[in-house]
Amino acid sequence: MERALRALRHRDHTSASLEAVLARAGASPAERSDVVDRIRSLGYVDDTRFAVRRAEALAERGAGDRKIELDLERHGVAEDIASAAVAGLEPERQRADRIVSQRGARASTVRLLASRGFSEDVIEAIVADASAWELG
Repeated sequence: MERALRALRHRDHTSASLEAVLARAGASPAERSDVVDRIRSLGYVDDTRFAVRRAEALAERGAGDRKIELDLERHGVAEDIASAAVAGLEPERQRADRIVSQRGARASTVRLLASRGFSEDVIEAIVADASAWELG
């Protein structure tokens, strides 16, 4: 229990990531399960809360939906919780439009959007809507 609380002092965790911390510390599967269940019942670990906060933070930093979904999956968030967290965000197209208005309508912006996990549909719509694309 002490190891789990120390881990939570440094950052928020999902049930899965906290269980991984305990596994690395040598806790047995039964101990890990008991500790995670207890900490979850106390409200210190909440996968939905983690997913919403993490999704919002990544979206704020310019990530597309796919990148956010993959990040949540990497942290052990269940697919349905991750999908709900992404669905609660500002629409991906609006986030992409903001990036285009900041960086300009050019090929390098399209590459950036693709690297940040924006969907092909959003990227294609932005390219189709752009009136003055610059090369480069």
